Amino acid sequence: MRVLVTGGAGFIGSHIVTALMDSGHDPVVLDALLPAAHPDTPALPDAEFVRADVRDADAVRDALQGMDAVCHQAAMVGLGKDFADAPEYVGCNDLGTAVLLAEMASAGIRQLVLAGSMVVYGEGRYTCERHGTVRPGPRLAEDLEAGRFEPRCPDCGAGLAPGLVGEDAPTDPRNVYATTKLAQEHLAAAWARCVEGRAVALRYHNVYGPGMPRDTPYAGVASFFRSALARGEAPRVFEDGAQRRDFVHVRDVASANVVALEALRGTAAGMLTAYNTGSGQPRTVGEMASALASAYGGPAPVVTGEFRLGDVRHITADSARLRDGLGWRPEVGFEDGMAEFARAGQRASAGAVG
Repeated sequence: MRVLVTGGAGFIGSHIVTALMDSGHDPVVLDALLPAAHPDTPALPDAEFVRADVRDADAVRDALQGMDAVCHQAAMVGLGKDFADAPEYVGCNDLGTAVLLAEMASAGIRQLVLAGSMVVYGEGRYTCERHGTVRPGPRLAEDLEAGRFEPRCPDCGAGLAPGLVGEDAPTDPRNVYATTKLAQEHLAAAWARCVEGRAVALRYHNVYGPGMPRDTPYAGVASFFRSALARGEAPRVFEDGAQRRDFVHVRDVASANVVALEALRGTAAGMLTAYNTGSGQPRTVGEMASALASAYGGPAPVVTGEFRLGDVRHITADSARLRDGLGWRPEVGFEDGMAEFARAGQRASAGAVG
């Protein structure tokens, strides 16, 4: 298949391009190379390259000529700094997706793999011994300041046991970025219904690996820790380090894109299907920091008790639908992945758009 990969020069996108080529497909990269994401021109994938913004309808229209499918990775990522970032997030993520989908509709392209995110869920799945499955509200600043990090049962105030989140869980985006990622899914679902298209949203968990951006407020926590170690500093772990996450290697995410793309023709037309994309090995942030520091040979992590309002406590995926439905399996284990990441280079980054 000839596949347009938006954001294909970015961290995840470039790995997807490589995986597509390795699987015999013909990827074409569309990327604006905006300075916020690429302060230096990155090493471009060995594929046809179109320098253009996904919000530019004319450029997108031209790039879509002769395509069979699209992997849409272009997005502004991360929590942002404050709500003043909202217009830029909505412009990059939602307007960009709307322009792309409108041009796909006109071009008759009916296959889409969308980069989704686990942030659409808000907090993860929790169980109260008395009330069963519950959905705690956002954590309060006064609780976090007092070191009370764990969510409590909204009915009785008791402690909760975290579990795995399935794709059918209610969505509850808790920041602007999360809201735009959910809006992207809604736009793609509407497009699929209108044009009888086939769409998949891969809800990525905490992606890490070679080529991850460094020194940016928009990067994931693994990048923060790796950047600190490279400076000879101890990774600074927020809260108490017991936050549960699912760290999934970027090559496994890339392979999930290829598997999803190749399965599209066999899926029902007129709908979008969401798939959690995680390693299946939940770890705490503290465990990740320790594994990375040990593999790097750098200073041990420091648990600071600091917090970011808007962060969720625990969010880990149940990726059974992707495994059972499409036959995808992650291949990079946590220890091996962290050992590789400790040695791997990082790309320069000044900020926001991937």
